[in-house]
Amino acid sequence: MARIGVFVCHCGENIGATVDCVRVAEACRKIPGVAHSVDYKYMCSDPGQTLIREAIAQNKLTGVVVAACSPRMHEPTFRRVCSESGL
Repeated sequence: MARIGVFVCHCGENIGATVDCVRVAEACRKIPGVAHSVDYKYMCSDPGQTLIREAIAQNKLTGVVVAACSPRMHEPTFRRVCSESGL
């Protein structure tokens, strides 16, 4: 079975002011195949990227879902982090 990591970004207040990111991350933990789910204020930041890298390694993730702002802005960042982490 897949071991998916779900990373829910608040994007500061851009998403967090409208979406309850904490509850979304909690709900994702109940989905079969989700091995790790967490929310963070700025997933694209260096600490956010580190959080993803560490989760991939510690939880032996086989895939990730990043719920964040427009992929046009940060998709290359998240793809790089995953690639560097072996995904």
